[in-house]
Formats: sequence, C-alpha cells, structure tokens
Amino acid sequence: MTHTYQEAGTQSALVVMAHPAESSLTRAVTNAIVEALQADGYNAEMADLDAERFDPVFGPADHAAFNCKDALPADVRKEQQRLDRADHLILVYPVYWWSMPALLKGWIDRVFVAGWAFDEDAEGRITKRLGRLKVSLVAIAAASEATYGKRGYREAMKAQIETGIFDFCGAPVLASMLVTPDRLKHRSAPQEIATTLIRHVQIVR
Repeated sequence: MTHTYQEAGTQSALVVMAHPAESSLTRAVTNAIVEALQADGYNAEMADLDAERFDPVFGPADHAAFNCKDALPADVRKEQQRLDRADHLILVYPVYWWSMPALLKGWIDRVFVAGWAFDEDAEGRITKRLGRLKVSLVAIAAASEATYGKRGYREAMKAQIETGIFDFCGAPVLASMLVTPDRLKHRSAPQEIATTLIRHVQIVR
C-alpha cells in the first residue's frame, strides 16, 4: 500500500518502511515522519514494502538484466521511477542482526543496480549516478547505545549502509539516526524522532 500526499511546487520525499506489524514502533515512526514532512510542505510518498508484497529475492530475471540479457523486471523499474520522482529518500526500519531486515536489503539489492544507481566501465571505474538523491536513515534498535558502541556494531552499520551502499552510488546521507530504547519510553517518541529528522533535512534544503 502506498500513501501519496501531493502539493504542487514542493520537494518530494519517498519514505520506505520495512516492518510487517501494524502496531510496530517502526510503523508509528514512519507515519510520524510522513506527517511531519507534509506539514513542512513536502510531497511525501510512503512505500510499505510488506503491504505491497515487494519480492526481495534477486532472482533469475534480475540476474539476466544484470548481465544485459534482458530488461529490468517491471517491479524494479517501478521502484526506480518512484525514486526518480523523489528529492529525498528516507528509510525507516528495525535493526535485525545489526543491520536492516532482509526485505529492505532485498529492495536495495534489486533496485540499486548498475545502469541506474551507478555505472562501471570495462576497467572497473565506477561512476556514481545518485548525487541528486538525499538520504536519511532511521534505524529502530532493541539494544542500548552502550552495546552498539562497545561491540562496534554502530560503526559496522555505517560502513555497510552509509558508505557501502549510498556513498558508493553518490547519494549523500543527511541524517543517520540509531533510535535506542531509551528514546522510545514516551508516547510522543515517534513525533520527537520525526521532528529531529526534519531538522536535519531542513539544514540542507
């Protein structure tokens, strides 16, 4: 299910969520972010990957397209077109095993492909193609900030997601929020998180 809020003459944001439960904090935070974006004058589209039944598996059709033997699958092209309409991409997700859920990782695997997110020439030189797309990340954690710091998980997530995916494609990361349990104690937490995120976005707007 996709919710689109239209207002002419404003910037556009695609908010992508990966969580199956209607009552999840991830969903509450996502809804708060969409509402805050709308209040700030954005066209905000919410992509609920679970409700939309997006297939995260990089399958034979994806592999054929990767090897230039066939066109991109229609569902992948649809996602790329949604991103082409957006100025900002915001990912909201629970942390599973110190990374993003398989559903969201599969979305990136299938959508952020060569020829759209980047190019690679015969000598292996990379051309980054997503410099126009600003990115914000909101990871909902179950472990404490101290655990992430002690074990190095936070730095590992930054290396994998911020550098390994978005910097590789040239998309600047405006905000990268790790929301730990101490920030989720109050009922107003989703709105507070959304407000903090919007402040980051407004700085470079």
